Amino acid sequence: MNTMSSPTGYSPTGPSPTGSSLLDYRNGIYAFDAGYVRPLMAAIHLVVDDGRVAVVDTASNAALTPTLQTLAALGLRPEAVDYVVLTHVHLDHAGGAGAMMAAFPNARLVVHPRGARHMADPGKLYAAVEAVYGAEQARMLYGDLVPVPAERILAAADRQLLALGRRQLEILHSSGHAKHHLCLFDHASRGVFTGDVLGLSYRELDVDGRPFLFPTTSPSQFDPDEMRQSVDTVLSLAPEALYLTHYSRVVPTEAVTSQLRRLLEGHLAIALAEETASPETRERRIRDGITRLILKEVRANGCVLPDGEVLAVLEMDLDLNAQGLEYWLSHRTTGT
Repeated sequence: MNTMSSPTGYSPTGPSPTGSSLLDYRNGIYAFDAGYVRPLMAAIHLVVDDGRVAVVDTASNAALTPTLQTLAALGLRPEAVDYVVLTHVHLDHAGGAGAMMAAFPNARLVVHPRGARHMADPGKLYAAVEAVYGAEQARMLYGDLVPVPAERILAAADRQLLALGRRQLEILHSSGHAKHHLCLFDHASRGVFTGDVLGLSYRELDVDGRPFLFPTTSPSQFDPDEMRQSVDTVLSLAPEALYLTHYSRVVPTEAVTSQLRRLLEGHLAIALAEETASPETRERRIRDGITRLILKEVRANGCVLPDGEVLAVLEMDLDLNAQGLEYWLSHRTTGT
């Protein structure tokens, strides 16, 4: 039986001011819906300790209102935010960063060194997003990006520690999905905020609390060897939980992490099998192949939703995964 459940079996605390459910993991970590594209697509996470707050990922400008409302519901003021942490600067994770920094006067923006300049001057970043989505859709999704003053940006080193209340938060550089990707390890809860490098897991596809975890190979910096290394690095910490931006808490059991690795290799095998296909048809053929793979694995995980409902949840990611694999193949072939 396919059932919707809160991540990890914890029950939500109740309706949030946004009309969705605020997830309280009882360890100082909270999650709520960013309001990006569709419900349960992108989560904003809060880490709270001794009255101080770190916000992890920001989605789009539209996420500012639910973030302020959630802070208020927890009895916290904007001045309590010490950090806004971006796992990477793709705009579904970083599009709202400038708006949030303007609203949180004491916060520093924590970002990978490769992403820092794009937050201070987001013009080039926005142009890249327009190239992927088209100008009209990019505008609809993200609106106007707000630059962040350079003096408020912390270009965080690998293994750098951030003090939050009585907690230590550790930066882990973690390329593979993007060169500018980092994860955040919370020593107190032994949880890792993984952005996209350990994949995606949408709650609609959970079966009796069992998640479906699959990789994201989106353009343009996907690198399978680096992704494998980043997965190994995160899992070597023996984390109690992974907090994915898409969507929130997953317990990294052997079955779940094996699924992620198997699907990554499956994506690569499909792409490599199409390496000699004509450029005009290759991306479509890759997309068809990974669609069949994902549907097969979803069924093996016990999901009984109709194919149309599964594909409606995964449509954007299937498109982006195929684009990223095509880009990787093209540059692998040319050596550029």
